[in-house]
Amino acid sequence: MSGSGGSRRMPVAVLGATGSVGQRLVSLLADHPWFEVAALTASDRSAGKRYGDAARWLLPDPPPARIADMAVLPTEPALEPRLVFSALDAGVAGPVEAELARQGHVVVSNARSHRLDADVPLLVPEVNADHLCLVAQQPYGSGAIVTNPNCSTIGLTLALGPLVDAFGLERVHVVTLQAVSGAGYPGISSLDMVDNVVPFIAGEEEKLEVETLKVLGTVRDGSAGPHVAAAPFRVSAQCNRVPVLDGHLECVSVTLARDAALDAIRGAWEAFCGEPQALELPSAPRRPVHYVDGNDRPQPRLDRDVERGMAVAVGRLRPCPLFGHKFILVTHNTVRGAAGGAILCAELAVARGLV
Repeated sequence: MSGSGGSRRMPVAVLGATGSVGQRLVSLLADHPWFEVAALTASDRSAGKRYGDAARWLLPDPPPARIADMAVLPTEPALEPRLVFSALDAGVAGPVEAELARQGHVVVSNARSHRLDADVPLLVPEVNADHLCLVAQQPYGSGAIVTNPNCSTIGLTLALGPLVDAFGLERVHVVTLQAVSGAGYPGISSLDMVDNVVPFIAGEEEKLEVETLKVLGTVRDGSAGPHVAAAPFRVSAQCNRVPVLDGHLECVSVTLARDAALDAIRGAWEAFCGEPQALELPSAPRRPVHYVDGNDRPQPRLDRDVERGMAVAVGRLRPCPLFGHKFILVTHNTVRGAAGGAILCAELAVARGLV
């Protein structure tokens, strides 16, 4: 495969490349050892422009010169690269991604449109790599759609996955404190966020409560082929927007199916690894979960960039008088929770021969 072992990198397209997630994809793909950005798409008002002129660049480092000079294309099925990363707005992503898949493209999407489709894998590669088998049920021939979950769901399932494997789960309660970058650009008015916390993010609680159960569900064989049986425990979520630039903090309480000492729980996190680590995929963190000592850690500013933002930082594990155990986690919402997570999904798809 030329993408992983040869001299020629695999050409890829980025849909919605001028938005905040699209920019993060462009930045992370610029020096990727397997993939090379060969096409960029955006809305009609940006199509035809030079990418460096069309994108209001939001990241600290400037866009790579080669990519900045590329012309932005309209978002339509007539794309050359077979592997496509979608950072499209959910309002338009659904039919566009499906049509691209029908045309033979493998679409790795950050949008919510197809996440809960029964035949679409909702991937956190360390946790549920086996869910990739679902693409065999899709009606797209040589094309496919693969999605990554909501940004908060990714951090939560990375922390819960080792607990499910080691002890089982019965109940989860999570309160999120989510960074403003999760709302995209221009996002929320400064008059709403300065000196304030907004205790509502449209659709976010529902995503956490449903997506978590699909990610942590089990692949079962059926008469129509493999499907995912949702995880049997319940999740209750409350989501808040806070004046932090990047990094979602989540306060999690859990009831384990089999009680465990604090040291055993911490050991499960520290020993956890998955198929991306075994395959040494380029974007995979060495350890997906890092336990951070200190009674005031993890914090977004200090811990969101652990392993280039691709791992989750966990800390403050302690007894909970209502549920059994509770802890804090921090995940980088635009890296592991969006662009970096999508790239890792694509790497797994390539390693498994889907692309």
